[in-house]
Amino acid sequence: MPDPAASKPPAWFRLFPFLRAPNDVTPRQWRLLGLLGVTVLINHYDFGILTAALLQIQNELGVAEADVGRMVGVIRVGAILALPLSVVADRRGRRRLLIVTILGFTLCTVLTALAQTPAQFTVLQFGARMFVSAEELLAVVVIAEEFGAARRGFALGVMAALGSLGHAFAYIGFGFIDVLPWGWRSLYLIGAVPLLLLAWIRRTLPETRRFEAEQAARGSEGGLRAALQPLRDLLLTYPGRAAALAAMIVPASMIMIAANTFPVKFLQEEHGWTPGMIPVLMVGGGFLVYASMSLAGTIADRVGRRRMAATGLILNALGIWIFYNGSGWAVVPGWVLMLAGFVSADVIFGALGSELFPTAYRSTASGFRALCWIAGGVLGLVVVEGQLFGLFGSHAAAVTWMLAGAWIAPLVALFSIPETARRELEEIAPGRRPDQR
Repeated sequence: MPDPAASKPPAWFRLFPFLRAPNDVTPRQWRLLGLLGVTVLINHYDFGILTAALLQIQNELGVAEADVGRMVGVIRVGAILALPLSVVADRRGRRRLLIVTILGFTLCTVLTALAQTPAQFTVLQFGARMFVSAEELLAVVVIAEEFGAARRGFALGVMAALGSLGHAFAYIGFGFIDVLPWGWRSLYLIGAVPLLLLAWIRRTLPETRRFEAEQAARGSEGGLRAALQPLRDLLLTYPGRAAALAAMIVPASMIMIAANTFPVKFLQEEHGWTPGMIPVLMVGGGFLVYASMSLAGTIADRVGRRRMAATGLILNALGIWIFYNGSGWAVVPGWVLMLAGFVSADVIFGALGSELFPTAYRSTASGFRALCWIAGGVLGLVVVEGQLFGLFGSHAAAVTWMLAGAWIAPLVALFSIPETARRELEEIAPGRRPDQR
């Protein structure tokens, strides 16, 4: 039966003409999804600038070719500091940290546009990545806690699709980089403007009901021991799940992050594309990627998280091989498969990082998932891709050879991860603590 409090979808849902609006989503849920989704859109716009304008940033700041992967790897390390913020969110609340993170991200984005040296750029983007990673993992936690079992995947898929629009806007903006007054710096300044408005609106964001119930049951205990309790509980209560999550995400991110760092640079250097041609990717395949991201969560609600994750990982690996080894316009279907598979798998990684663990430390668990993701990405960029680049002298060859390990993550997803689709959070992970066994 439909929820009596359910309402018609808001106007922004018209961005998804291929999705049928559920009839059991409440006004509160629609509002949360819209507010968090728009923030994710802007976050991914910022991510997209680094990928799209990497060659221009490298040239203007004087970054050596051998140091490009290391610079991007160091920037991504900023996401590791999202873990302490996520632990705080399990003690102080999701809402409060979401306000702090958007303010920090806005400041770092504005200052990035003023960076004069590689070191300044790296430090500022390191900070931006820290805040935006914490913001996104908290957004996933809020969606998981506020939507029922039948709609969690749907909501996470819609949010991921809005993120894909952010990447699209970054690539489209990049097409005008040669006519913008300050080049890539203008792209960062453009992204900072709506962040200020969102920071003001987010004051009205409600706390999740599950967190409020957990906080009421826990009481107002304080001190360092209480602050670290979520991390302790994560490691002691469900160690097998945490290990399986890491075993799936780390090898996947080693390949996926390296492959997604160099596409635009690769197209310009190896295929002779100009900045004005890059939006062709959006015309040629962007809509298909956008649609696949929107549908990924809904499909995962039906076929299961494990199958969807394995499918996305396999499609991503196939797309990487085609993109970096195909000729001519073969790069377009390769890019479509690569990005669609990437985001489909990423949607499921985010869902599992929240669904597999109890409310008391769900935000911490989401931070642990982000830590695994960034650790794998840094390992792939700085160590593996860096070493392979030294051997072959080509980012394309280095990324291609990394595909030798592409079989690990799908097998872990299929055989080591508990299925969470169509199950309520309290059924998946009862909120017990180690001393309550």
